[in-house]
Amino acid sequence: MQNIVEMMEYLKEVLSEKRYKHSVGVMKKAGELAKIYNVDIEKAKIVGLLHDMAKEMSFDEYKEYASNNHIELEEDDIKVIAVLHAKIGAHMCKEKFNFTEDMQNAVHYHTTGRAGMSMLEKIIYVADKIEDGRTYKGVEKLRELASEDLDKAIIQIVNFNIIKSIKQGKAIHPLSIDMRNEIIYKKVNI
Repeated sequence: MQNIVEMMEYLKEVLSEKRYKHSVGVMKKAGELAKIYNVDIEKAKIVGLLHDMAKEMSFDEYKEYASNNHIELEEDDIKVIAVLHAKIGAHMCKEKFNFTEDMQNAVHYHTTGRAGMSMLEKIIYVADKIEDGRTYKGVEKLRELASEDLDKAIIQIVNFNIIKSIKQGKAIHPLSIDMRNEIIYKKVNI
């Protein structure tokens, strides 16, 4: 695995300045959360930095990459197109930066979440939504909640995303529903 400075230089080449700043923000927030939840800080920071490395590819580029690398694009991936960058990015991270399976999963599921997430996956999912560059209404409360109870923060994030998707007439990825239900079943008091 290359060092974080080399990774940052690579991202500057493939991402817009805005997306690069977001990625650095997620790296920082992932490191903070990893410290709180006793997860490998360097690993969390690297995954946070690279989680969106495929974000600015076109749909045709996703299809070509998937075809060239024997990645199956499922119907839900195509229906909720925003998740393609995560699936493709996870594979790219494995190939370019030798990511472990847990690190790949953290990239793959950072947009949808899923049932059975590891702590690293949860940290990246939350860090992506609450990094310091985010300014939407309620983000401060989510930042506080994330430092107290990651699962409660995830529930609030998913609830917000579901309501937003309904208002916009967009599909809700089934993995997000599965993640939410699993946490609800485990924590009745949320």
